[in-house]
This record gives sequence, structure tokens and C-alpha cells, in this order.
Amino acid sequence: MTAAANRYSPDYAVPPGWVIEEHLATHGISQAELARRCGRSPKLISEIIAGRAPIEPGTALQLEMVLGVDASIWLGIEADYRLFQAREADARKARDLVAWAKTFPVGDLVKRSAMDPPSSESAMVQTLLSFFGVATKHAWDTKYGAARAAYRHSPSFESDEPSLRTWLRLVELDAEKQSCTGYDEPRFRSTLRQIRYLTGDPMPDAIQEAKQLCSEAGVALAVVDPLPRMRVSGAAWWYRPGKPVIALTGRHGSDDHLWFSFFHEAAHLLLHSRRRIFIDDLSLDDDDVEAQANEWAANFLVPRRQWQRFVASGVFASIDVQTFAQDQGIAPGIVVGRLQHEGLIPWTHLNHLKKKAA
Repeated sequence: MTAAANRYSPDYAVPPGWVIEEHLATHGISQAELARRCGRSPKLISEIIAGRAPIEPGTALQLEMVLGVDASIWLGIEADYRLFQAREADARKARDLVAWAKTFPVGDLVKRSAMDPPSSESAMVQTLLSFFGVATKHAWDTKYGAARAAYRHSPSFESDEPSLRTWLRLVELDAEKQSCTGYDEPRFRSTLRQIRYLTGDPMPDAIQEAKQLCSEAGVALAVVDPLPRMRVSGAAWWYRPGKPVIALTGRHGSDDHLWFSFFHEAAHLLLHSRRRIFIDDLSLDDDDVEAQANEWAANFLVPRRQWQRFVASGVFASIDVQTFAQDQGIAPGIVVGRLQHEGLIPWTHLNHLKKKAA
């Protein structure tokens, strides 16, 4: 018969203190008297009975002499109890990690082929940690807890934290695949002027060309679909020294929103702190920094003077919008989006001039 067959693995363990108290009651001995007879301090005996201090071999021998119970039994009860506590702690830790892992959109990662289907709940934890490039939950907390402190977004911003963190990681992985040159700010500013004229091209081609131009200026451009429970239009940050990234979700599905998001994020790279992660929902502008990025993007796409002249005409028929957009060298959908945002036309008007973002 193997040793495993004789293994004693109860689903409970009796604290040694309980057994000591039973013997004290049987013998009519108080805790103070037991301490005196064992030559131990009352505090130690009290802590042993309360389970805060272990029974050491010397104490077990003293209990044997005073209470008549073999020292090996006391040590066995102590060992069983401590082992049971350790197993319970491990089980709680495992349950906590599984519960933590289940807060992330694992199913979506599997659908996107960003993660292999986990074979079990414990495998899900390890696969998720591997996706984030860390070995332990503590390492995840250290790395991404610090990153959380760098988030900067509108006070009204609402987004599920695990989904947001997962999306940012997908962006990082996308950016890592891109071979970018060293960041060159003058070239990036020139690139933005080139991309402005790309907005009138078919969306798939324009996005691919924009990615190439950004890469040549040292900026990674990633377009990653949003995850569930996210209200994110885009993000911008320096994810490592010398390599900034612009991330877009295209969640509103139209060219005007996607391109405005792109130039809004570009403004963050040009105007704001390199220590921050800017996460944006462009339906919100109740923050000075976000308002500044909005203004920069709006004026870059359509110079203020030209826009004021167009608005002053008060004529926003389809042909007039298309003519103005052609004169500016931008997509007509961008003009429509701005007219709608400023309340100059209803949100239901001229949407046929917008192109789908994907």
C-alpha cells in the first residue's frame, strides 16, 4: 500500500488551544496555574491557547509532564492545524486570483486570438498574467498599479478598469510590432499636415498610410477595437522612453470622429506631459487639458478664420459642405461632425457625407 493511500487529509483542523482548554477543565487547572507549572509566562500560554503562538517541542514536553498527554500528540495537533491553515490560505489565494482573472474580458481576448483558450480556471490566471507580461499578481499590481496613477482623463470619464487595462495592453502589443524610427517632433508635425490631406481618401487606405507616416516620424499608431464596458475614443502616451503611441478605437464608427480623435491624441503628444497616459472620450470636454487638445485638433483640421467665415455664411447644404471641405483639403464628414458638435445642424443631418471608420 502506498503512503498516499494512508494520507490523513481532513477538511478541518482542531486548534491546539481547544484541546488544552479541555484538559485544563478536566484537571481543574487555570491558564495561570498551567503557566506556573510549565515554567512559562502566562502571556505565552494565553497566546498558545488563542492560536497566536505555536506549540514548540520544549513546550510540548512540558505539557506532557503537566497534563499527561504525550509530547508527540501535541506536536501532531499543532502541525495538523498549521498545515490546515496554510492550505486554506493557498486555497483562498487561488480563489481570489481566479475571481480577479474573471473580471477581465478573457473571452474577447480568445476571440481576437490574443490568448489561447484556458484549459482550467488556474490556467486562465497564468495565461492572463502571461498576456500582461508578468509572472505574478504582485508583479501585475506593481507594474499596472503604477501605470494607473499616470492615467489622466476627464472627471466624467467612465470605463471598466479591467477592460481598459486590457485594451491598453493590446495597444502596447500592437505598437511593439511596429518598427518606428526615433521620435522626431518637427517631422511628426509635418506628418500631421500630410495626414490631414489623407482624410478624404478611402478609410482603410488612409489609415494604413497614416500608420506608415507616423512610424517614420517615430510614433506608433494603433487602431484597436474597444472591449466591452469601455467608453474610450482614443489614448496617447509615451509607453517607453522615445516611443510615443496614439491609440484609436473607432467606436463611433465614422470618419469624422476617428480623425478628430487622432488629431486630439496628437495634440497630447505635442502639448502635454510625457509622464501621463491620456485616455479620452471625446463626448466629454470638462477638463482644461482635454479642452486644449480639442481646440488644437479643431483648428488644425480647419483654421479658425476659415471656419468662422464658413459659419458666418449660414449655408450648410450638402453641396456647400462638400465645396468647403474640398477647399480645405479634408473629408466632408469632418465638416459635418463639427457642425453637429457646435449645434449648427442637427445630429441627424448630412450623415450621408460621413464615411464608415472600418
